[in-house]
Amino acid sequence: MAKVYEIDPLQDERWGAFLETHRLATIFHIPEWLNALQRSYGYRACALTTCSPGERLTNAVVFCRVRSWVTGPRLVSLPFSDHCIPLVDSEEQLGCLLSSLKSKCDCGEEKYVEIRSADLGRGRMVESSTFCLHRLNLRPSLSELYQALHESCIRRKIKRAEREGIVCEAGVSDDLLQKFYQLTVITRRRHRIPPQPLSWFQNLIACMGEKARIRLASYEGRPAAAILTLQYKTTMTYKYGCSDLRFHRLGPMQIIMWKAIQEAKEGGLLEFDMGRTDWNNEGLLKFKDHWGSSRTILAYLRYPAAVVQPAERIPMRVAKFFCNLAPSSLLPAAGKILYRHIG
Repeated sequence: MAKVYEIDPLQDERWGAFLETHRLATIFHIPEWLNALQRSYGYRACALTTCSPGERLTNAVVFCRVRSWVTGPRLVSLPFSDHCIPLVDSEEQLGCLLSSLKSKCDCGEEKYVEIRSADLGRGRMVESSTFCLHRLNLRPSLSELYQALHESCIRRKIKRAEREGIVCEAGVSDDLLQKFYQLTVITRRRHRIPPQPLSWFQNLIACMGEKARIRLASYEGRPAAAILTLQYKTTMTYKYGCSDLRFHRLGPMQIIMWKAIQEAKEGGLLEFDMGRTDWNNEGLLKFKDHWGSSRTILAYLRYPAAVVQPAERIPMRVAKFFCNLAPSSLLPAAGKILYRHIG
């Protein structure tokens, strides 16, 4: 078996060029995303490769070391990332790199390792959970993309938003970020989970630069809906969405989503990644279906094979309990404490 080397993707000068040429690289592999994770949660990014120092990188699996006294030490590829496929070109490479990761669990150094989507093989790793991943192909013409939208749930709402005078803005200003976060707190409260800390979004924007964009829809000066998109290579990724339930009937989410798709198409991008969805979230599944997107199964793999332990559920259970009792003003503080343990 080939020798495996551990590198720091935030320091290794080969990493950026490697990602630019590898067909499987996504926004979740880039140094900016890894840096935001480290700044916000203290997760140290590492990568394993069979390429020796000084040799051109041709394969790697990137992961973060998550350290939590609640849920234990573990390797995750990658925390808060919808998917992060190993960057390999053969099952032989994948097996070699996964064996090295698994050895860290076998010796007791780590509790488990989790890979978020490994389409090239499983290497004795067991499926721990699955999600639905929606992707929209942007190769058809803009007219064809519009005609593929669900007539009553999307097209009619876009027209309604235009009639009602919904105002759309895009950028990364502090004002847009504060309005986006205001809606995030409202939305997470509605779903009975705390929002991620404001510092996460601040760090994400600071690290991503022009790759990140907040898109806000307002009605009569009041924030109605917002999304945060990320762009890398030929893909725009819809990462976060939030809204005020009072304005749903006016179509603010539909119009900012459509404007994002228009921008992606006009910019020559080939795909709009709509992110993962829990199978039990039927409302969100249908919403993403209505855009003419395609579904695929996104599998998360774990080693060693084990049922999720009670301790691993503690942070989210505490979060939901807290959300039922606490005022909205305290939810960001709860998120700041809990999310670093969730990963």
